Amino acid sequence: MTETPNWDLLVLGKSLLTMEPDTGPIPNGAVAISGGRIVAVGEASDLLEMAPTCEVLNASNCLVMPGLVNTHSHLAMSLLRGLADDLPLKTWLEGHIWPAESHHVNRESVAVGSRLAAAEQLLAGVTTTTDMYFFADAVCEALVEAGIRGVVAESLIDASTPRCSGPEEMLARQRQLCEEWKDHPLITPSVAAHAPYTVGPTNLVKEAELADELAVPLQIHLAETRWEVETLLEKRGATPVAYLEDIGFLSDRVVAAHCVHVSREDIETLAENNVGVSHNPVSNLKLSSGVAPVPKMLEAGIKLGLGTDGAASNNGLDLLRDLQIAALLHKGTSGDPTTLPAQSILEMATIDGARVLGLSESTGMITVGRNADLACFALDTAHATPMYDPYSHMVFAARAADARHVVVQGKVVVRDRELQTMDLKEIRAKVNEIAKGIRG
Repeated sequence: MTETPNWDLLVLGKSLLTMEPDTGPIPNGAVAISGGRIVAVGEASDLLEMAPTCEVLNASNCLVMPGLVNTHSHLAMSLLRGLADDLPLKTWLEGHIWPAESHHVNRESVAVGSRLAAAEQLLAGVTTTTDMYFFADAVCEALVEAGIRGVVAESLIDASTPRCSGPEEMLARQRQLCEEWKDHPLITPSVAAHAPYTVGPTNLVKEAELADELAVPLQIHLAETRWEVETLLEKRGATPVAYLEDIGFLSDRVVAAHCVHVSREDIETLAENNVGVSHNPVSNLKLSSGVAPVPKMLEAGIKLGLGTDGAASNNGLDLLRDLQIAALLHKGTSGDPTTLPAQSILEMATIDGARVLGLSESTGMITVGRNADLACFALDTAHATPMYDPYSHMVFAARAADARHVVVQGKVVVRDRELQTMDLKEIRAKVNEIAKGIRG
């Protein structure tokens, strides 16, 4: 007699996208979960027969897929959503964002803003997010409370921050963070240098060495604006990408956000160093920073994921909206409707995003052995009817509000559009109280 599997949870779907190579949608598919990991994938009828008594999450009116992966964000900047709009990046940062941060960013505000950002993303089907900001330990605690996976860093800059007096303290905080959180099931600690124009070569090299020593991701903003490129050419005699290669900063650990203004030579350099790039289309458009040459980067074999950036420059953390805009943007600018087909752009938001963050062996795909990070998008709505192609549906028709159920590490964190881990009403009240002080 065959022994009944000891599964914790069985997720039933109307259609299942595993994002595995050479594997198409599975009609009436199901995912079995035990100990936070995926232990079986197949047709719902077969898996129900194998373990008829385990807990069932009935998403039979949903498309089930890997949770979305946000490869670049500043979570607590959700507190600054809409504070300053319609400005170029340098003016926006120096005239509005940095002054507000210097007065209002502290451990409590970062914790509250990070909780809000985590809630917003979970309710949009995002199961892995990133952060490079301040008070990183408070960010980690907020993400663990929310039940979302995170790649988190204390950001370094050649000046003081709301948390640290200078770079030496920031380096010490980074080491402490990485040592304290290195074995956490949800948190991947990271190192982050703000940008080549705000961090000098000595500290950039120290950051790269620290990331290598601790075997963690290394985040940085790179080639985001023409101003940055012109500044580095004048000051360092090289483009931002070439400069980072010259000082030995680039490696497969690097997560480079933006890469809007990169030359053909820069693209080759990024590919040769196996750098991961986070494409942030909405933030780049809103700040008029430009359009990253994503098709050329993909042709070169660069690891590419999608990011929202912070809610202060995007005004939302809706990665699904951003991937839809990315798909349309590059079709329009290239003049080629075959550019970035639906399946490719959905891969950027799942398994390729995980690859950028160094997490492709553990998340981003529904396959046995990986973490059970799933999003179930409703199909019983007017805009979801009919559905011929699940990939096309997710890229061109689905909405973040369709995320009906979300599972992270095998735990149901959103059920029937209700956050299970935190009190959203309470979080919003605290955020609105902080916003009164920011508004003045």
